[in-house]
Amino acid sequence: MNPAYANSQKAIHWVVFLLVVGLYGLTYVADIFPRGDPGRAFVWWLHISFGLLLFALVVVRVGLRLALGTPGLPLEMSQLERRVAKVAHLALYALLVAIPVLGTLLTWYRGDALSFFGLFTIPTPVSANRSTAGFIRELHSLCANLILILAGLHAVAALWHHYVWKDDVLKRMLPGTSGS
Repeated sequence: MNPAYANSQKAIHWVVFLLVVGLYGLTYVADIFPRGDPGRAFVWWLHISFGLLLFALVVVRVGLRLALGTPGLPLEMSQLERRVAKVAHLALYALLVAIPVLGTLLTWYRGDALSFFGLFTIPTPVSANRSTAGFIRELHSLCANLILILAGLHAVAALWHHYVWKDDVLKRMLPGTSGS
């Protein structure tokens, strides 16, 4: 078992973190502009493009996790703590997949094509449906709120490990460190 995550895993971890926070923030930036304003459309275009990038990075991240594995948890952790850690990571990954999938479906059910920074466009394969789009929007928003809460708890746990238990759990994911 590796004592720390590979540099590629660390880089993707932190880029995904920045994307999640940035995407959440973009939803509030969009509210600055009135409906129909080109600025609002541009913000949503950015949100969709960065959301697609997030999804691609999550796919790469899962592939790296399967190929390279992960460092083991500290031996001092109880079985219950180990289970909670595994469930929390699984929930984070599930949300990281669900949010962009729901965002894609939302875009399509609104009747819009997906554009990835203008490099390519994926037309909607479904007919616009306002009620379905509304339901998916609520799920997308719920998952976005849940991931912020769960990521916050994840960060608190990492800081707890670092400052209270004084183990290397946090160091394993920090750039420029190798854990123990």
